[in-house]
Amino acid sequence: MLQDFISAKKSLFESGAHTELRMQRNRERSVMLLAGDIVENTRSDAAGVSARVYRGGRCGFSSIAECSSEAAERVLRAAAENASFMHAHVPGKKPMLPSLPSGCFVCEAINDPAQRVYTEYVRALDSYLVAHCPKLTSRRIYATEDSMEKLLVVSDGTDAHTVLPRSYVYLFLTAETDAGVPVEVYRAFGGERTFDLNFTDPSALYPEIDKLYEQLMQKREGVYADAGLRTVILGGELTGMLAHEAVGHTVEADMVLSGSVAASRLHKQVASELVSLTDFAHTAFGERCPLPVFVDDEGTVARDAVIIENGILTGYMNNRESALHFGVEPCGNARAWSFSDEPLIRMRNTAIHPGKDKLEDMIASVDDGYYLIATNNGQADTTGEFMFGITMGYEIKKGMLGRALLDTTISGVAFEMLKTVDMVGDRIAWESSGFCGKKQPMPVGVGGPALRCKVMIGGR
Repeated sequence: MLQDFISAKKSLFESGAHTELRMQRNRERSVMLLAGDIVENTRSDAAGVSARVYRGGRCGFSSIAECSSEAAERVLRAAAENASFMHAHVPGKKPMLPSLPSGCFVCEAINDPAQRVYTEYVRALDSYLVAHCPKLTSRRIYATEDSMEKLLVVSDGTDAHTVLPRSYVYLFLTAETDAGVPVEVYRAFGGERTFDLNFTDPSALYPEIDKLYEQLMQKREGVYADAGLRTVILGGELTGMLAHEAVGHTVEADMVLSGSVAASRLHKQVASELVSLTDFAHTAFGERCPLPVFVDDEGTVARDAVIIENGILTGYMNNRESALHFGVEPCGNARAWSFSDEPLIRMRNTAIHPGKDKLEDMIASVDDGYYLIATNNGQADTTGEFMFGITMGYEIKKGMLGRALLDTTISGVAFEMLKTVDMVGDRIAWESSGFCGKKQPMPVGVGGPALRCKVMIGGR
């Protein structure tokens, strides 16, 4: 754990200026096997201290790749000087940030397993693949862990010592069709906690490997989708991607102020009345979120940010400054990836709420359409227009699942597509293995239930 060099520096904070002093350590561990050979085996750590001073409505920021008492004092001085420079040379005035009540939050220590823990685990999985998946033409296993540990002291708000570890095993399996065309399936396993806690026994993943291999064999015999506007059921993974990429980014307050589609939609209908969406802080539907955030990097205690309620856009995600602009309370969405990064408005655990429909009833309700369950990428812009790659899905014919699909895409405009939702599944699926790439990488959780809706789907 980080040694606390910064709490004693509160005595150096300037009166009348909002100040944040943060010490942070990021660690990453990874091992990759390709066809049984180790092609990546890395351990990295990056640590340092930063300060941000908000004076006269202008921010000054400074950071240094060193964790010490002297480093903390240097960045405090530099950040104050930068704030003064900005105040003197940038025209216009902004109000001071409103104060928040003081508090303190402390996390628990985390483990740091040896590298052999990763290598032994992936070798066991690889041996199982060789023995039980005979038609593979390529196999790749990637085991990884990353964590962000932060010590934060603020002039007003909540001081915090937080740590966010997560670990995953990724499987990439490839086979060929009878015509020699390669097809691939992919899946990530894991979540919050360190690798040694999430992956204690390789055999626990063997049944999941069997399911993934079965999907690959089905995909070998797959067909292309019929292109056009079609009735589909999106699985929870795709719903979560939609919630994050096509909705979530449009309602981040800095994007709203830059002219995103959500700027003119507040308190208006943007989805079916069956759709509600929240950026959850740490608890959702009575359970811990996949990547819980308790205090953000401005010292704001994290609360849920309600975005869509029964189809109506009700709010945005804010930091302290944008919350002041919109006249609302901040919910703790200011997050920084590294000690050298300033906090940005970021999502945490963004999800569409579950409904009342059973998946089997949703499938039975579709006469001619598709059930789409896995994606390998997605992109959207501030208009809400999106395109996602589909790597696993099935035909639905007369209410029954049919043949597997070959890779395809779906596209649409989120606030229009969501208005076509007429059934919402009763179970939520979470995904948290990726990074959000808004200027800085950031671990996030995304989730949602199955949705029946209409989207444009690609063909051959």
